[in-house]
Amino acid sequence: MVSTHNLGFPRIGTGRELKLALESYWQKDIDAGELKTIGAQIRAENWQRQSELDWLPVGDFSLYDQVLDTSFLLGHIPSRVKSLGTDADNEIDQYFRLARGRSANDNDCSCIRASEMTKWFDTNYHYIVPEFDAKTDFSLNAEQLLGQISEAKDQGHKTKPVLLGPLSYLALGKTKNDFDALDLFPQLIDCYSQLINTLAEHGCEWVQIDEPILATDLDENWRHKFHLAYHKLKASPIKILLASYFGELQDNLLLACELPVAGLHLDAVNARQEVNKLVDWLPAHKILSLGVIDGRNIWKTDLNNTLDWLEPVHDRLQNRLWIAPSCSLLHVPVDLVSEKQLPDDVVNWLAFAQQKISELSILAGALNQGRASVNSELNANRAAIEQRRNSEKVHKPRVQQRLLQIKPKMTQRQSKFSVRSALQESVLKLPVYPTTSIGSFPQTQGIRQARRDYKSGGLGHDEYQSFLKREIKLCIEQQEALDIDVLVHGEAERNDMVEYFGEQLTGYAFSQFGWVQSYGSRCVKPPILYGDVERTSAMTVEWAQYAQSLSKKPVKGMLTGPVTILNWSFVRDDQPREYSCKQIALAIRDEVLDLEAAGINIIQIDEAALREGLPLRRADWENYLNWSVESFKLCANGVADKTQIHTHMCYSEFNDIITAIANMDADVITIETSRSDMELLDVFENYEYPNDIGPGVYDIHSPNIPSVGSIVQLIEKAQKRIPKQRLWINPDCGLKTRQWPEVEAALKNMVSAAQQLRAVI
Repeated sequence: MVSTHNLGFPRIGTGRELKLALESYWQKDIDAGELKTIGAQIRAENWQRQSELDWLPVGDFSLYDQVLDTSFLLGHIPSRVKSLGTDADNEIDQYFRLARGRSANDNDCSCIRASEMTKWFDTNYHYIVPEFDAKTDFSLNAEQLLGQISEAKDQGHKTKPVLLGPLSYLALGKTKNDFDALDLFPQLIDCYSQLINTLAEHGCEWVQIDEPILATDLDENWRHKFHLAYHKLKASPIKILLASYFGELQDNLLLACELPVAGLHLDAVNARQEVNKLVDWLPAHKILSLGVIDGRNIWKTDLNNTLDWLEPVHDRLQNRLWIAPSCSLLHVPVDLVSEKQLPDDVVNWLAFAQQKISELSILAGALNQGRASVNSELNANRAAIEQRRNSEKVHKPRVQQRLLQIKPKMTQRQSKFSVRSALQESVLKLPVYPTTSIGSFPQTQGIRQARRDYKSGGLGHDEYQSFLKREIKLCIEQQEALDIDVLVHGEAERNDMVEYFGEQLTGYAFSQFGWVQSYGSRCVKPPILYGDVERTSAMTVEWAQYAQSLSKKPVKGMLTGPVTILNWSFVRDDQPREYSCKQIALAIRDEVLDLEAAGINIIQIDEAALREGLPLRRADWENYLNWSVESFKLCANGVADKTQIHTHMCYSEFNDIITAIANMDADVITIETSRSDMELLDVFENYEYPNDIGPGVYDIHSPNIPSVGSIVQLIEKAQKRIPKQRLWINPDCGLKTRQWPEVEAALKNMVSAAQQLRAVI
């Protein structure tokens, strides 16, 4: 009999209860006890939703981030936070100080620097980066995990705890001063050994240990540490299911087979070609778990096709076969059942987390009792797959034809940067250290309410347009009062930087409740890219023109780039991602040219997610970077030399792809650097970046307000690597999630810092 299990479930709640609870706690509307109660309610509902499975995950829930949870589980708390107190009542404050720089009980905690945040492998989820140095130590603190195990047991569920593995934890962290994280390996493994023995003492039969770095390039030292780690952990009476996901194991396949664990999980969606090797190589006493349902995307699984290759595997392994999603379902929305406004045919093509659990049960039924036992379900699935494959909504011949007409000249600027820069300087007449913001300004309750009223019919079109113009005017006036040099219109009309554009392009559909956690309380609702993409009319020109009419200073036209629109959507899986990206690029190109024709001299095309799509294996980087950079250039480079093109990247380690970023040839790039204390600029010590750059000086993901001195200090660090003539001053990212009082205070300090720097030139 095949067994079913899950690696993790969305933790935000069906109605984003976690988001609402966190924000209420931070605003002191509820206390820590109420926050924990809501967390327990979400966990109980999640377990109930998965109750048809044989094994349910426990420990996959987090109030903010599972990597941060692991740090607290291991007693690894940086000294700057630990020094503020270590009693149990203070732990939740320590937790949020590391996550966001401030907790509910801090009136002014600007002295606490939030930990760095970056992308979880090649996903849009952000994790809190562990910090390692020679003074790091570990001390087991398993009470929260043990409490969740007891909760699940009391509710009658058969569970397996989920842990981030020790090697992946070390690999995901950061060190300073040339300290090697692997020097912490001995004491970390001792802590994990203590943890796993503790789980066994509490009646756990299985533990899932996630080691996603097995899908990445590992040198011999790291491989050796895998052997040492799991030979140490095998002494525990608990059974270990070692889980890898997001990619193929490749040269780590034999290593994974040899490790002394009771079971191995393979992402069979992304590593289908490795299944037969694993069946042949895995020792006969080990369980093989196959991730047969895509945990990263929302398309229905082709159940009949999956059974065609899965049945022979089951015939060989029998009880040794487990099936699951490919990875945690953290990356997909909770439930499709509430979606009432999606087109019926599109709904029929989709599966959210709850539906993926049902798909697993159908597959298990077919394997255990034969296909006839689930014949009606399989027939319905086959019909949905065929309907999508043959839909005229998906395929547009004229869009496909336009792709074939792309010429190399379309991706090239007319002149080199030095020529363009001189011309732009004469047109824009900006001071040294020009100040700007990244695009969005606070989305106030009033803006959100007006948008809801407009969508529900309670606010007429003309009234809504007038409202948005008032908000844009306010935003321009505020920036002029602050004396910012290059303005933005604030994006009051935009619900989301990707969804807004998707709503105006063909080939997209939009859920009402398809929320996915990006980090902490931040949730996004990715558009569903199901078909060929084209622009049918201008998307931003009217708002950009109106904003520019209000000021003599330049106002940036604001667009989201094709790679980011692609990577932050649920993307169709029936053609290469490159094709979809270039379709989007052509649509954005049309918009860029219309903005230029409307008199907009600066156009920013955000590519925040460019590195996010980078393959996990370096051997695959070149192909991805070639088509992603070409897509950006395709959308950006049709303009005249006097038009200044900006791009923006945030929370992405890009030092190792700096050449590709330079090849984008944007006139100005703005990047996140404040949380890393300008560490991301280290690459410029050995690489002379050719164009202008704006290193972020204001961490917009924290409520803390940067001082003038701290901003000056950051820019002075940047000056050691980049000539001041090519430096811009700006926040790390957009200001959509912040409140106006803190935005005004932070930007005032930013402008003051620029003026102070100019005074000493």
